[in-house]
Amino acid sequence: MTYRVIPCTLGALLLIEESNIFLLVPLLLKCTATKAAATAYVDSMGTVHDIIAAKGRQATLAHDFDRQVVEAAAAYMSDEDAGLRFLYSGWCQAALPHRRLPDSKGWQVDGDRYCLIVEPGMRRGPSGEPMHIGVPFGSRARLILIYLQSEALRTSSREVLLGKSLRDWMERMNIPVGGKNLAAVREQTERISRCRLTFEVRQGNRIGLSNQNIMDSAIFLEPDVDDADEAQGSLFAQTAKLSEAFYDGLRRHPVPIEEGAIRAISNNSMAIDIYVWLAYRLHSLSRPTPLSWRALKTQFGSGFAAMNNFRRNFVPNLGLALAVYPDGRVELDDAGHGLVLHPSKPPVAMKNIPALLG
Repeated sequence: MTYRVIPCTLGALLLIEESNIFLLVPLLLKCTATKAAATAYVDSMGTVHDIIAAKGRQATLAHDFDRQVVEAAAAYMSDEDAGLRFLYSGWCQAALPHRRLPDSKGWQVDGDRYCLIVEPGMRRGPSGEPMHIGVPFGSRARLILIYLQSEALRTSSREVLLGKSLRDWMERMNIPVGGKNLAAVREQTERISRCRLTFEVRQGNRIGLSNQNIMDSAIFLEPDVDDADEAQGSLFAQTAKLSEAFYDGLRRHPVPIEEGAIRAISNNSMAIDIYVWLAYRLHSLSRPTPLSWRALKTQFGSGFAAMNNFRRNFVPNLGLALAVYPDGRVELDDAGHGLVLHPSKPPVAMKNIPALLG
């Protein structure tokens, strides 16, 4: 028997351990319960989406749901902008680090059939020696990559306008670009422009290798630090040109995602990673597919040393991802070994994808 992870209902986001169920998110139940009692309680509550639709956000907050999940689900459901964004399928399976790494350290993500290695780029150093600037990380880097890839597909061009256009996009994601945010966006844009990627794909005893940059070129502007308005207004690069290999992969394997979904979880890098992964994976399944915690940690938890710490972080972020993907169906198995992914409708129906993508 399995227990359905009812999308966004935190009562269903449970870790099963022997005969008890323990919540790994801010508690809906204040203690452990038997499987039967907890399942009955979960089933009687309905989904967060149903309660929001019937009673509204404020009434739903009065229930013992995690506030972040209610807020994300309510923001997604009330978003009237039907904008589409796109991401290369490779980024849906292997993501960037969530936190800053030492500037000279690379990043590696392994899967059953793939491996992504991100090497930090270098720039001119003040003492005549080049210096590493570190690999991209965090939610800002993810939002910039979504913007770059979406604009390239929208315009059918490797050249993408940045500056005010990127600033407008970040503000659409509820990220005011000023002060610390301005510095963070500038930093992540430079890291993206200089880093180098290696994708490995395994098929039987064959390994395919692709080395590429995200950008071939970019033009950066230094704001006038004596002019506050200019420092706020001129964001950084005027234009960026995606590398031919990266753009070709994007054109051949784009994954459509909902702008409103990304907007609702824009400050949470792991929730973004889980959402785009589910958007890529679930609709392509033909049958229920189990996935172990070990495999999940390999893909999403490279920065976590202990499995328990990873699960405590992953489960609530799964709740946030499902908050903005109501059709996503995911279960936890009754032995606590991992997840079961079920075939689900994609967040964006293929018929709604612009004709330019074919």
